[in-house]
Amino acid sequence: MLETKKEKQNGLTDAEILRSRANSGYNELPSSKEKSSLTIIVQVFKEPMFILLLSCGILYFILGDSGEAMMLLASVAIVIGITYYQERKTARALEALRALSSPRALVIRNATKQRIASRDVVPGDLLILQEGDRICADAIVLECLNLKIDESLLTGEAMAVNKIAGRADQKFIFPSEGDSPFVYSGTLVIQGHGVAIVVATGSQSQFGKIGQSLNTLPEESSPLQKESKRIIKTFSILGFSVSLLVILLYGFMRHDWLHAVLEGLSLAMAMLPEEFAVVLTIFMALGAWRMSKKNVLTRKPAAIETLGAITVLCADKTGTLTHNKMTVRKLIVNDLVFHCDSNDRQSLPPKYHKLMEGAILASQHHPFDPMEQAFLTLGQQQLIHADQLHSDRVLEKEYTLSPALAAMTHVFKTNNDSTARVACKGSPEAIAELCHFTNEQKEKLIQQTATLAAQGLRVLAVASADFPINSTLPEKQNDFSFSYQGLIGLEDPLRDSISDDLQLCYSAGIRVIMITGDYPATAQNIAQQMGLKNFTKVITGSTLSTMSDNELRNEIKNCNVFARVIPQQKLRLVNALKDNGEIVAMTGDGVNDAPALKAAHVGIAMGQRGTDVAREASAMVLLDDNFSSIISAIRMGRSIYTNLQKAMAY
Repeated sequence: MLETKKEKQNGLTDAEILRSRANSGYNELPSSKEKSSLTIIVQVFKEPMFILLLSCGILYFILGDSGEAMMLLASVAIVIGITYYQERKTARALEALRALSSPRALVIRNATKQRIASRDVVPGDLLILQEGDRICADAIVLECLNLKIDESLLTGEAMAVNKIAGRADQKFIFPSEGDSPFVYSGTLVIQGHGVAIVVATGSQSQFGKIGQSLNTLPEESSPLQKESKRIIKTFSILGFSVSLLVILLYGFMRHDWLHAVLEGLSLAMAMLPEEFAVVLTIFMALGAWRMSKKNVLTRKPAAIETLGAITVLCADKTGTLTHNKMTVRKLIVNDLVFHCDSNDRQSLPPKYHKLMEGAILASQHHPFDPMEQAFLTLGQQQLIHADQLHSDRVLEKEYTLSPALAAMTHVFKTNNDSTARVACKGSPEAIAELCHFTNEQKEKLIQQTATLAAQGLRVLAVASADFPINSTLPEKQNDFSFSYQGLIGLEDPLRDSISDDLQLCYSAGIRVIMITGDYPATAQNIAQQMGLKNFTKVITGSTLSTMSDNELRNEIKNCNVFARVIPQQKLRLVNALKDNGEIVAMTGDGVNDAPALKAAHVGIAMGQRGTDVAREASAMVLLDDNFSSIISAIRMGRSIYTNLQKAMAY
């Protein structure tokens, strides 16, 4: 593990920890508290449908019809029981998901390493970052070795971000461009390790600020809730108006005001639709139960009907439309291109073996980086000989990425070799420099790289060298005599059923919009692969920031791809669609999706990969993170809505 600078290496003392916690509090977000039984019952009593049901029961008691009154009060008990059961079931499911995602942190305190709960981390703590760690606070990296962070849950950017060492007194910046020393709460270390000093925790972190912004967003009523309130208001006004008229006419004509009141109340009872409350509650509860069998958890039952009525589905690309993992798609050696198909187990031609062998050797032995995992997966499938995978290799020296040279090199030896193997992978420009390319070779490499990038692929180049095993290793990578091996194109593949699901949406009259933090070329390529309509038009976040609300409302009518979008802009997109009269569903899994999830008519969060903030802001949670489950839920929602219409009309 790296050592920090002398004045920082001991970490905080117990007294400093207490002072820091007194100022900042615990490192946790203010989440919605579990609803008590009394709270659930009070919420039921506030519903207009329930008030109608209870009012009718009281009126029947006044009229002396105790049988009808008891039946309605039994309906009241049914409504409360079903609502209570549904709330508790949802709370238990979300608590189970939350328990699975609860992180811990490794810190340096009192000159020793300590593993603590993430809620106990305070500003000033020295946080040790290792592969696979979920970072629990905003921090500035003081020292690092080949550190790469997956920030997709916060920024939407699918590709890992390189981090460099900085100073503890630097101004903290979000979002950061290029190589930076800033790491953010909720992000994931996928490669390397380092030490960072915590600068913000809990609601003061970028993660927390997005969560806090949810409190300013009003709860969106479903069309069914709005319609039912309108119906109840109309029937109530009509019923009591006619009732009052009957009372007045009967009283003045027969001068028997007691019977006049009873006749008026009887007429009002006949006109008030007291069955609506029971029908709505039972249909929604049964619908939520049926959807849970399809791996869709319903947090707000009213959203079931709204889901069936949606006209626009906004889908977050990373982790929703794609798997959020890398796959090797193309290999280029000289001018020869090999297309890798995950569904086709064809053998990798021998001419590409050295390229893949070099990529694997330049990666970690047990990789956590999605790109390195992709290299190893392909190697295990295609490089069938054990000596090509070099499972017995011993790492002698590692040369890491740097701002000056975007390449990393591994030097290792095996038991049977007399020379050290040297493998390097990095950006095509860096590999060209290490291999001392001529201008003509550089031009050719640039063209090949541009072709792959235009196809939405992440491009890496590979080089290799041999070095006498007993010689002193050079200080820099540039001193090896590298031989260029070729290019590798990787992508974050679409989920298998996305294209079919998209066509089902179109056939159902639902427009699909893709929103991503990726670059426009990547977003456009993904949109084309999945068969998205009008994929050629792309609006970027920078363009979006210059648009007025009126301009956005006009542009969004014809644009289905939005790239390099930041969290606040996702919220603007949802609001613009709502202003255009659309019924909007929004899918997402990251913290950056939470405001848009809450603002949409139906927010749909991912259950497995999604964050607590996203799940709590949503109306529905996909327990299997499968986009196809949304299509099943929409189909079921439409069926439930049709049955509701029939029941109401009857």
